[in-house]
Amino acid sequence: MALKVGDKAAAVKLSPEPKQWIDLGDEIGKQKILLLFFPLAFSGVCTKEMCTMRDDWSKWSTLGVKVYGVSVDSPFVNKKFAEDNKLPFPLLSDFNREAAKAYGVLMEDLIGLRNVSKRAAFVIDRAGKIAYAWEGANPGVEPNYEEVRKAVQSAA
Repeated sequence: MALKVGDKAAAVKLSPEPKQWIDLGDEIGKQKILLLFFPLAFSGVCTKEMCTMRDDWSKWSTLGVKVYGVSVDSPFVNKKFAEDNKLPFPLLSDFNREAAKAYGVLMEDLIGLRNVSKRAAFVIDRAGKIAYAWEGANPGVEPNYEEVRKAVQSAA
């Protein structure tokens, strides 16, 4: 089951680049965080989602939130995906599926691919609690960006 509003955010270590790690436990509680889980880099809907965030970056960058994209792709793939799409926020590799499991968004099967993260969005407030949680039942459906933005704005 996915984490829900009011739950304590899971502190996990994820890789933004090969041989580098970000410990979300060090960031949770210091600033608002938006985690955008997406199934696979370079797939159509995932590319559209990340590029929508990029194209609306001026709206997001003024909200005082740290945005991370999270996928089970390797840090090598995520780095190339971020570079190719000129993403202004880090993509984190959850290659070992620890974050997807901790947040309850690990999908058993996606068109024959096993253990891929669902499309999901979590806003974590400065107290380290989930202020907003959305889990897509269909991986082809993007989050409601305006709803997520409003959740970030109203999060403590």
